[in-house]
Amino acid sequence: MPTRIFARVLMFGAFLALPAAASAQATLGGGVPGEPTRGDSSGWVAPTGPAPRLPNGKPDFTGVWDHPYVNNMSASNRNPAVQKGAGELPYTPAGLANIQAYDPEKNGDYTGMCMPFGLTRSMNSPYPIQIMQSDKHIAFMFEQSTWFHVVPFSNEHPAEINPTWFGHSIAKWTGDTLVIDTVGFNGFTRLDTKGNPHSDKLHVVQTFKHNDAGHVAYTITIEDPVYYTKPWTNERTFTLSNGELLEYSCEENNRSLWEGRIKIWQVPGSEPLRKR
Repeated sequence: MPTRIFARVLMFGAFLALPAAASAQATLGGGVPGEPTRGDSSGWVAPTGPAPRLPNGKPDFTGVWDHPYVNNMSASNRNPAVQKGAGELPYTPAGLANIQAYDPEKNGDYTGMCMPFGLTRSMNSPYPIQIMQSDKHIAFMFEQSTWFHVVPFSNEHPAEINPTWFGHSIAKWTGDTLVIDTVGFNGFTRLDTKGNPHSDKLHVVQTFKHNDAGHVAYTITIEDPVYYTKPWTNERTFTLSNGELLEYSCEENNRSLWEGRIKIWQVPGSEPLRKR
């Protein structure tokens, strides 16, 4: 196995074994939470000229994008231009009780079972995202666990949505700003590594706007009446990379799981696992 890919797998095991406190994670995913995490020794500098456009005249976000690692969406990077958190989150009583009770080492965490991170936690992850775009769709290819999320350009969600880990997204344009609206979550995931909760009533709105050819201003707004009293927003800057996505293997060498340091996670409400 190539060294770079082996390191990616090994890091995942360590990433899940640590407590959810931000201080414990400052050493993971590139060093400083909220900063782009992939170094480049080739001397590559992201372009700063006019943003590219598709034949239809709309901004073109195609490319591989480095982005901040955000393990706590309420906290800001030391340089807020890189990543600005929402500050103290407006928890409902249920939300406060949920985050206070969150203990991934004691109670398990779905990511330790290689289940899908979900939309927000994938966007928060330390690894690059490749965007592929056409007039009809925009697709997000996550290096994190090799997941993808394909979004059609549409004016409205379907009347009936099958709840999923990543939810159902539609893309729209507001001038030159790409807006992605997502509902239909199954409620199994968490918003970030700290464990900030969400329910199946979660509504996520993401915006992407080119600052220039090599940088994108990104916002993500969270609305969930079960766990938060009002919507709140996190802001980031994405930077164009000249690299490619690496293969990410989740389970292999995840020693924290099969040596018992991470408890096996179960779908909420499911029956206990049977022991032979």
